[in-house]
Amino acid sequence: MAKNLIIFDMDGVIMDVSGSYRDVVRQTTKLFFQPARAWEKLPEPLFELSDLASVKQSGGLNNDWDLTCAVINLLYSLTARPTISESQDPWTRWQETLSRSDVTSIAEFLASTDQPLATLLQHKGKPQDEFISGLYAGDVGSGNIIKQIFQEIYLGYELFKSTYNLKPNFYNSNGYILNEKVLIDRSVLEVLGRDNMLAIATGRPRAEAEYPLRHFDLKKYFNLIYTLDDCLQEEKRILEEKGEKVSLSKPNPFMLDAIAEGLKDRFFGYYYVGDMPDDMLAAANSCFGFKSIGITVSAPDKLALENELKRAGANYMVENFEDLKGIIL
Repeated sequence: MAKNLIIFDMDGVIMDVSGSYRDVVRQTTKLFFQPARAWEKLPEPLFELSDLASVKQSGGLNNDWDLTCAVINLLYSLTARPTISESQDPWTRWQETLSRSDVTSIAEFLASTDQPLATLLQHKGKPQDEFISGLYAGDVGSGNIIKQIFQEIYLGYELFKSTYNLKPNFYNSNGYILNEKVLIDRSVLEVLGRDNMLAIATGRPRAEAEYPLRHFDLKKYFNLIYTLDDCLQEEKRILEEKGEKVSLSKPNPFMLDAIAEGLKDRFFGYYYVGDMPDDMLAAANSCFGFKSIGITVSAPDKLALENELKRAGANYMVENFEDLKGIIL
């Protein structure tokens, strides 16, 4: 019988997503404002990834689509509110409304402020403008402009078309998913998997989780993979059977507990390796007594992330994957 169950988050833990998901947040945000006046004044890059990390680490964001929407809301709060287009077509409503906007104030704030997103977050919290929320409703192909722009950039032309059976509406180049790199050394997975059982709990959709795992030949190391799709499926079941609308994404411990239950074995120890405060909270709330291991290997500001993870209740902190052996083996 395996000694321990070790579950890994994916983004920032198994995969380096600084050149994919994180940069796509930045690119999607900039392209969202493209119809506005003075768009050409927006800086490139729009903001630093270390600044974006402050919003990501604030918690309560289930995925990088939520993160993108939160960033757009923060920056949009700096503009004068235009008259909202009455068009029923979301792409037209976005185009017409933004064309009535002026982003000079955003450009000036970004250029003159150190850590602008962190500053806005501190002073404004997480605003939710009705117009922005309306462009983040539904799904790709059914009115969710923010998510669709994000997915087109992240997946690229061919993968987007095959995933959604739609031609991209906005972006026709290579997907940023191709920029992802493996953070964890295979030798570490081999050693950890020798006497333990390994799994993944990630907020990615299943297709986006399995693509890099297959591409980098990592899937063979993991006995079970839980993704956003599993959360959404269970949320739908609960809504249909009980009439309750719930969110099972992290910090909800649903994925951790479902993996532990699904594997049937009983383990000496239960561990979850993650890089976000919500990962630590999910472990703390689990029914199986998961110990949380915070890892800072991919953080632009390792000390800041370490403090956030400790504040969220991390049981252990490691800077690299070799240190896992000292905790688990």
